[in-house]
Amino acid sequence: MFDTLTEKLNAVFQRLSGRGRLTERDVDDGLREVRRALLEADVDFRVARDFVARVRVRALGGDVMESLSPGQQVVKIVNDEMTAVLTSGDHRMAVSSQPPTVVMMAGLQGSGKTTTAAKLALHLRRQGHHPLLIAADLRRPAAIEQLAVLGRQLDVPVYWEDGSTAVKAAANGVAHARDLGLSFAIVDTGGRLEIDDEMMEELRQVHAAVTPHETMLVVDAMTGQVAVTTSQGFNEYVSITGLILTKMDGDARGGAALSISQVTGIPIKFMGTGERTDALEPFFPDRTASRILGMGDVLTLVERAQEAVSEKQAREMERKIRRATFDLEDFLEQLQGVKQMGSLSSIMEMIPGFSQLSKRLPSDALDSSGLVKAEAIIRSMTPQERRDPSILNGSRRRRIARGSGTTPQDVNQILNQFRQAQKMMKQIAQGRGPRNLMGMFQ
Repeated sequence: MFDTLTEKLNAVFQRLSGRGRLTERDVDDGLREVRRALLEADVDFRVARDFVARVRVRALGGDVMESLSPGQQVVKIVNDEMTAVLTSGDHRMAVSSQPPTVVMMAGLQGSGKTTTAAKLALHLRRQGHHPLLIAADLRRPAAIEQLAVLGRQLDVPVYWEDGSTAVKAAANGVAHARDLGLSFAIVDTGGRLEIDDEMMEELRQVHAAVTPHETMLVVDAMTGQVAVTTSQGFNEYVSITGLILTKMDGDARGGAALSISQVTGIPIKFMGTGERTDALEPFFPDRTASRILGMGDVLTLVERAQEAVSEKQAREMERKIRRATFDLEDFLEQLQGVKQMGSLSSIMEMIPGFSQLSKRLPSDALDSSGLVKAEAIIRSMTPQERRDPSILNGSRRRRIARGSGTTPQDVNQILNQFRQAQKMMKQIAQGRGPRNLMGMFQ
């Protein structure tokens, strides 16, 4: 979502960093471009104006102007101020000392509220909690069935009532979670295409009946500044404690994410980054600011890797690297781990210096279908061929291509990528990093 904004900001930073010293005019010219980039990204004009004003005051300070690397100092200031813009209150999720912690989900139809409720349940379960999903959206056809299906897919229990009201279903669901000793009760409430008095009255009654510890508003980030006004509208009726921005993997301009907390004062607590049920990330202002500025997000990358690879697998891989016994079986295991971490483009956004690399790659280079093709090719090999790729002559490669539904050229490409990975592993084992990381993607 932030690709265009990141590209424009990086162009400004490169110009500033290329100067040995900065003048006041250099700073003003650069910040004028920053302001234009923010406005084009649909950032609220007041937020953009105040942001640029704060950066200018700090950038014209003596410590920056007299620095040996003033351009880098300006980038740091922009990063600090961007983090401040994204920060509003406590971004962590509240947890009650007396379970269950009650989370009420609110939002307009089409924002992804019901799916997000299920994603939140999965996120909490992975943290060791025991959640219950409560179907209190009795107005939208098939809303209960949708939540029930998601619950079965994720192995999360779902509570619903036939012929009841939203208020009774929510209250009874929370009581059911308490009786079962569950740690979280997530209440999925009804939505509308737009805010109306009837919906808000129902929300107020559900809120009074379950007294939630968190009232989460699910907002579609693709709607731009409409997301900001929607948040303000809901907050006037029920006290919203946190925001969940969905569809952050979309191609909208992204200004809502930069404006919404600053304008409403409500903290963003989660971001939906895809359609998969595990595509929900806790929101960290500093990490998001770092991604927007193209500086990567190593902490989130490490956390994803820890989820995808167990400590035992990591130790075994380290042993193979040190002994230089990394083979195609291990290469396949690494590909499967990457698939669990998300799309390649999202992973590259988290690696410092690599966020803009995807724009210089072929259009299909970061397509997940490439991982599927590589997996099919390796699975079409015999165990002996995976352990010793040197025996793969022309006839074997043609057989593998037929078996995997690919071409011999595809097989050759995978083998070349494997050899590059093997070479990099040997360099790591010898205490030397790869000299040319770009070569891994060529």
